[in-house]
Amino acid sequence: MSDSKEYVSRSDELGNIHISEEVLAAISAAAALEVEGVGSLASQGRKGLSRDIRVKLEEDKVQVDLSVLMTYGATIPEMGRAVQDAVRNAIESMTGLEVAAVNVNVGGIIFPAKG
Repeated sequence: MSDSKEYVSRSDELGNIHISEEVLAAISAAAALEVEGVGSLASQGRKGLSRDIRVKLEEDKVQVDLSVLMTYGATIPEMGRAVQDAVRNAIESMTGLEVAAVNVNVGGIIFPAKG
């Protein structure tokens, strides 16, 4: 495994399972982008969707921080809660890890194209 990547490790009866934080970020990105009202992820200046998401493991629980651009007309609290639920459900169902928090930052609004 590369030293530049962080991994979440789990042990079971057959051995260890290592999940890259990049994988957790990619799962989070895909789940967030499926939510109605999310126009895109807010770029932090790095390439790749999963690079705009921070994943931390604290006491065997995952914390996710992500920024989104919402579509004009969406209700921020409803969209934010839907993103939290979608990300938590996706990570927990795909990895078996428990999600402690999903922090959603609304970094801007995308307006519909005129015409």
